[in-house]
Amino acid sequence: QNIELRQVVQDAELGKRLADTLVRVTLLTGEYRLICIHIEVQGWQDANFPQRMFIYNYRLYDRYGYPIVSLAVLADDDASWRPDHFGFEALGCRHTFEFPTVKLLDYVNQQKQLETDPNPFALVTFAHLQTQQTKHDTQARYTAKIALLRLLGQRKWPHQRKLDLFAVLDWMMRLPKLLEHKLWQAMIEMEGETHMKYVTSLERFATQQGRLQGLQEGEIRGEIRGEIKGEIRGKLKGESLMLERVLAKRFGLLSDDIRSRLKSATAEQLEHWADICLEAPTLSAIFEGH
Repeated sequence: QNIELRQVVQDAELGKRLADTLVRVTLLTGEYRLICIHIEVQGWQDANFPQRMFIYNYRLYDRYGYPIVSLAVLADDDASWRPDHFGFEALGCRHTFEFPTVKLLDYVNQQKQLETDPNPFALVTFAHLQTQQTKHDTQARYTAKIALLRLLGQRKWPHQRKLDLFAVLDWMMRLPKLLEHKLWQAMIEMEGETHMKYVTSLERFATQQGRLQGLQEGEIRGEIRGEIKGEIRGKLKGESLMLERVLAKRFGLLSDDIRSRLKSATAEQLEHWADICLEAPTLSAIFEGH
């Protein structure tokens, strides 16, 4: 059972804190036991991260009364940053909270294994590492993305799983517009190789996520199957919402002015802000000059 943490950790009590989904699972060990697993993905260094893990853990335990397993996935690019505990001691009272972590950088030398591993999370980890390694080389990222999409199409997974993973890879491995248009053309050629209908998948994904809202079905097919002319206007809405979520997770509650700027931004502005949002020291620094 999925439980949104917003139901448990109220913004008014803790300040604006966003977290990932809490998952309730039943262990199949011969005995009946219920635990709650909280997985937090952290993409940048944050001195308050251990404390945040501690706060989520004790508040969730207070709410449900079951053991809470808090797991941290560290997706930043600093190999030395490995937070795994939080604690304090005062007047003879000591409290220590330890949590397991997974550092995605640790898999940088295992990319060949990740590439062939049948676990979907291995493919996502591989894509994350490729994204980091091509941060300053868009042509290399284009090549890596093509290879990943071909690999995805060859997997013997249900079509919906492929569609979901396509959405993740597409968001992670952002490309400039010209290379993105080139990518769509290449994907059409790959359809016969991988037996995965990318164009159909793109249309279904667009309908589900609202990324291409406002375009006629004929326009969609014309954009993707034809010469890929013009702009995919409705895509801006989805990009704006995704960027808003990332900014809120890093800087807290966004003002109406910031949300308005995101909604009215051009494709170039959204792309620029997305490229710098994880490294900018403050929210205002992201929007300076734009």
